[in-house]
Amino acid sequence: MIPYLHIGPLNLPTFGLMVATALLCSAYILQKDFERRGWSIDGYSMITYAGLAGMLGAKIYHVLETPAEFFADPWPQIFSRTGFAWFGGFLGGFAVLLYLGHRAKLPLLSFLDACSPAAAVGYGIGRIGCLLSGDGDYGIPTSLPWGMSFPNGIVPTTDRVHPTPIYEFIVWLGIGALLWHLGNKRLREGRTTGGQIFCFYLILTGLARFLVEIIRINPRTFLGMSNAQTMGAVSVIAGITLLWRVKTLNKHKQPVAPVK
Repeated sequence: MIPYLHIGPLNLPTFGLMVATALLCSAYILQKDFERRGWSIDGYSMITYAGLAGMLGAKIYHVLETPAEFFADPWPQIFSRTGFAWFGGFLGGFAVLLYLGHRAKLPLLSFLDACSPAAAVGYGIGRIGCLLSGDGDYGIPTSLPWGMSFPNGIVPTTDRVHPTPIYEFIVWLGIGALLWHLGNKRLREGRTTGGQIFCFYLILTGLARFLVEIIRINPRTFLGMSNAQTMGAVSVIAGITLLWRVKTLNKHKQPVAPVK
């Protein structure tokens, strides 16, 4: 693996480079979604603020997962290049997006729909940063032919293990493409998305994270599940509940003008 790129005197972390790439791709997708909805909003600045908040949230959530270790020696954990929790990143980025959408006076549910494909693709690309740095997000040992070892990773292992970041990259990009297609189909038919795309995002990404955690090395804490697995289950339940609610609300709304 390649935790750092050495360019002259510079040591550039590949994780950071892939996070920056993920933010750029997410911003592009979000901007295109805004444009197809006829909104004159700067998606690039929104993603910048939400991305920074997401990374902060991911770090805070991770260090608080093991509070005893954190308070025993906090500074190394705070400034470590490893240790970012998916659900903390989701909460941090989501909170800032809600604020920015409210400030821009966008309809909440449609705004969340627009953010969903960008969020899925950005997460998938960011996982390649985990793969390149070998930061411990890999899975359990495997004898499958595509198993990988990370002897030079930030969290090294010489065992051949499941390359779970690759699994997540493929699945999350597929989810992003599906969400974009569903949104495009509804808009072209003159139907409001009304929060349904966001619900599918919660359900699909929560299910994907729940399943991948089965072969991850994260410690089990609640009913035999890891923290991320528990949050994945919560995401699925929340998505199903919200989907039922928004479908009820959308029955009473007038169709929007078809996208040309």
